[in-house]
This record gives sequence, C-alpha cells and structure tokens, in this order.
Amino acid sequence: MSGRGKVGGGKTRSKAKSRSSRAGLQFPILELAGNAARDNRKTRIVPRHVQLAVRNDEELSRLLGRVTIAQGGVLPNIPAALLPRKAAAQGGGAAGRKKGALQASQEY
Repeated sequence: MSGRGKVGGGKTRSKAKSRSSRAGLQFPILELAGNAARDNRKTRIVPRHVQLAVRNDEELSRLLGRVTIAQGGVLPNIPAALLPRKAAAQGGGAAGRKKGALQASQEY
C-alpha cells in the first residue's frame, strides 16, 4: 500500500525520431498541399488541400492509403458514363437539325 498504483506498469517509450527525419515526410506533403492551395487560388493550406495532395501523389497515396483526413473530403470524380457524348456535339448540334426540319416542311 505504497500509493504507487500498479507496479511495473510504467510508460513504454517509443523509438525516438529526429526532427530531420520527421521533416523529410512533412516537406513533400506540405509542398504538394501548397501547390493544391495555389491551384485553388488560396493562400492558406487547409485539410482539403492536404487531402488533394496526398491522394493525387502515387507514393503518398500508397503510404497513407488507410488514413482518414478530417475535413478532407473526397477527390472529384465523374464516371465516364455520366459525361455527355462527343458524337452528339459534332453532328452540328440543334442548328443542323432545325435547318433540316425547315427544309422538310418547305417541300409541301
């Protein structure tokens, strides 16, 4: 009853990391996040920019694949099936169809 709590249950120390090794991971992420912020015409890096930077980089995406970034959102993605078809736009559009309809009605 010495008042020391659990005996032998002290903190386990994790392996020490130097500042330079930590900076080696921070620099590429912050550089890419800064580029993403500049692309969006912003001067401040927010979690959304970090998310865009990490997910667009192949190596960082693999390293942080199972990580959730709070307030990061998702990458913009529109499936090809939902995009408008190019063939309809190349056929002359609505103006070409109206002209053909007028000619057909004038034949009577």
